[in-house]
Amino acid sequence: MITAAVAALALLVSPVAAIDAPGAAAPRALGWGTCTDTARPYECSTLRVPLDYSDPGRAALDLPLIRRPASDPAHRIGTLVLQPGGPGGSGVDFLRDNYADLPEELRQRFDVVGFDARGVGRATQVRCWDDARYSRAVAEAAGMPGPDWAARAITEAEDFDAACVENSGAYLPYLGTGFVARDIDRIRDALGEQQLSFYGRSFGTLIGTVYADMFPGRVRAMALDGAYDPVAYADRPYAFDLAQFVALDGAVDRLLDWCGRTPAQCAFGNGDPHGAFDRLVRQLDADPVALPGGGTANGYTVVYRLIFNINGGRADWPDLAAALARAEARDTSSFLLSPPSSGSFAFLTPNVVVECNDRVYPPGDDLLATRLRQAAEQAPLLGPAMAYGPPTYDHNHAPACTRWPAERASRHAGPFRAQGSAPLLVLGTTGDPDTPYQDAVTLADTLDNAQLLTFAAEGHTAFGRSRCARDAVVAYFVAGTMPPQGLVCTDEKEPRTRSDGARAEEPAAPGTVGADDHREIIGTPDR
Repeated sequence: MITAAVAALALLVSPVAAIDAPGAAAPRALGWGTCTDTARPYECSTLRVPLDYSDPGRAALDLPLIRRPASDPAHRIGTLVLQPGGPGGSGVDFLRDNYADLPEELRQRFDVVGFDARGVGRATQVRCWDDARYSRAVAEAAGMPGPDWAARAITEAEDFDAACVENSGAYLPYLGTGFVARDIDRIRDALGEQQLSFYGRSFGTLIGTVYADMFPGRVRAMALDGAYDPVAYADRPYAFDLAQFVALDGAVDRLLDWCGRTPAQCAFGNGDPHGAFDRLVRQLDADPVALPGGGTANGYTVVYRLIFNINGGRADWPDLAAALARAEARDTSSFLLSPPSSGSFAFLTPNVVVECNDRVYPPGDDLLATRLRQAAEQAPLLGPAMAYGPPTYDHNHAPACTRWPAERASRHAGPFRAQGSAPLLVLGTTGDPDTPYQDAVTLADTLDNAQLLTFAAEGHTAFGRSRCARDAVVAYFVAGTMPPQGLVCTDEKEPRTRSDGARAEEPAAPGTVGADDHREIIGTPDR
């Protein structure tokens, strides 16, 4: 619980604006103008929303929005909101980085809108540890820690939580997904729309699910790609986290299996890729690599980078193998030896805060230690680093969330059925390392009116990596046509093969569909 004194102090320094009740209670029409950092025809605006929807007249914050109007206004259908993953991904950047690769039919028929959710990016970025403290925490972490690190993980989590109270205490309780959904409905109203169309990927599927559950009649169409099981996320977080631990390890395990089967395409392992990976992480823990710009890279660095970059699927496997080989050679040009930077920390901080606001972990450090040990044992490649590391991403939030100091004023508790909504489309990828396929199956069953599309592939999400899935989503958004019941798309791009047996070179700037320092890219399937 935040003390009154700390909360009052934080309110004085918080960038939340105090306003009167009428200004907070009534959405106004948006005034679109030139973006300060983006050329036309993008348009930008801000919308003032209540900080606390239970007391809307007390204080407010401004949400930044970006829009590209429909290129064929005579046949305009409405507004399509794009919601990125995270929590912590910028919706403004997500639209700007992906608009050109959206199918032409969507660009023609919809005004496409993105926004930074409360606590994220330009929308009153939540602050906990500063960059120096975060850098120290990840530099001192290990790629293969043992159960004796549990006490250290708890101590670091307590320090992180205290920093959140100190630096963001005034608005810490109000950054959960229930209030983000209310913000979306304010955006809808300010746009003058009776209903919205919505594409959410990864954590954006949870935001979409909560919005549809709270405002089912205001959804025209909603595609949820890389779906969350909302009940497990909110109420059974240890089970939800364990599934992600196992899914991530499974994806890396399949990468290493491929290396063992196809040495001509894989630069890593010399016939024993699993053993080579274990040795690489342990050796870097024992003897970190000195980096040219200062600092070091260790086994934790490799694990952290893999967690995000494994998301690209089979097409990225040659590049990942080349990066592993360079890391094994202690070649600092490998992106797997690049420690998290301030760009990472700006994403990771709201990632922890929002999830701790949304989720209720059962109390008890003995239970916590048992669950962390279980995760590390069932996911031996990446699991130990995340189970016992500092607060960073998704499935390692338990130490911070079990002792979360803020009230969960913005939490939505379900039932997540979206009863009375239009038909909703759920997309799940069978080999998804970040949002396990079973979550998509469960979400489609949980929602009252939903249908599942399956992408039989490795990697995270489907829409941007499968022409089959892309065409199904476009037909759904434009015409309201659901794909055939039980549709399975099988058009994943395979790893490169070369007739001369040459191994793939690591790209200078590897892409990723994760967050981290890189842009979050939907991707463009082969046309």
